[in-house]
Amino acid sequence: MFISKRRFILKTCGTTTPLLCLQKLLLLTEQYAGFTEVEDLFYSRKNYKRPELQVTPHQDFDQEVALLDAVFPDGAAYCLGAVNRDCWYLYTLNPLPRRNRDSIVGDIEPDQTLEILMTDLDPEVMAIFTKEECLNATEATKKSGIDKIIPNMVIDDFLFEPCGYSMNGVTKNGSYMTIHITPEPDFSYVSFETNIPSSSYKEIITKVLDTFLPGKFTVTVFTNQVSPTKATAQEILCLNQIAKWDRRDIQQCSFKNYDLIYAFYTKFPS
Repeated sequence: MFISKRRFILKTCGTTTPLLCLQKLLLLTEQYAGFTEVEDLFYSRKNYKRPELQVTPHQDFDQEVALLDAVFPDGAAYCLGAVNRDCWYLYTLNPLPRRNRDSIVGDIEPDQTLEILMTDLDPEVMAIFTKEECLNATEATKKSGIDKIIPNMVIDDFLFEPCGYSMNGVTKNGSYMTIHITPEPDFSYVSFETNIPSSSYKEIITKVLDTFLPGKFTVTVFTNQVSPTKATAQEILCLNQIAKWDRRDIQQCSFKNYDLIYAFYTKFPS
């Protein structure tokens, strides 16, 4: 969880129900911060391998959309990627434009988000995130090399019993990094997210891949109109291959305040 002056970020894993806290969160935001209007909203996730194990409303994206539509009249739901294979769901606010996007540039702050969702991960790497391999989270963080992905992060990490790992990291200027890991061989999964501005997202993506060695992964990049990494995000359009991984899908979208690039990669053959 990350809380700043105008933003709330909640990243969960397992069988949690994050959308069920939405009404209470909006109430607390009004009560303690005085905010009565939601400027933007992003709810996203990969398609589940075993959706029947989730708790309502998270067993089906249609259920999640129905809940969100009841709160946000200007909401819009999307699915990127192949719906019969690996895909990525997104719900965001996308009302009819009231004015030209370029006219509001002076009103917004630079913002960007890079997310990497990985599956079919290397068993030896995943073993690090068990109590059999590491005594605590600090040992797992250093042994895996997570602390080297984006240096100089202040890290708060946790190693679950008997396995599983999560971490949140922040820099002095307020940028964040968060990682969640499910290491079990039958459904291994790692999510990585950061909003750090970078001259090369390819470099960060490569570091993440070298750390976790997934069989396949999804990359999403959000940038707003004044983001310093807007050109950096565009380089993903040219990355037909990243080391051992081939790109199988790529899509672009433009929303109210943000542009989105989605890409899916797998190791050859897949």
